[in-house]
Amino acid sequence: MSQVDTPVSPNEQKERFQARLDDPSKHWKFSLGDLEKRKLWDEYMRAFEDALSECSTEASPWHIVPANRKWYRNVVVAEAIAKTLQEMDPQWPEPEAGLSGVVIE
Repeated sequence: MSQVDTPVSPNEQKERFQARLDDPSKHWKFSLGDLEKRKLWDEYMRAFEDALSECSTEASPWHIVPANRKWYRNVVVAEAIAKTLQEMDPQWPEPEAGLSGVVIE
């Protein structure tokens, strides 16, 4: 899997972590444990690949959403949701019969 295929690249993750440390209002988003987990990047990516290959099906596909740029991530997610809803063509349920004469007092 290339760096482009990962949800967030190691470089982007590093920048985000550093931004959290540089801004005291974002310290709550950071844990020292994040540094240890970061060392496991390759293992996380193998698990990511395994999950995609084993769990994504034609009936229930998984999507890789690039997340290095939040605005682009949001566009990709919105497009996937819109496409799925269009394919599903959801409809309002039929109303109960006799509602036109109901008056709420």
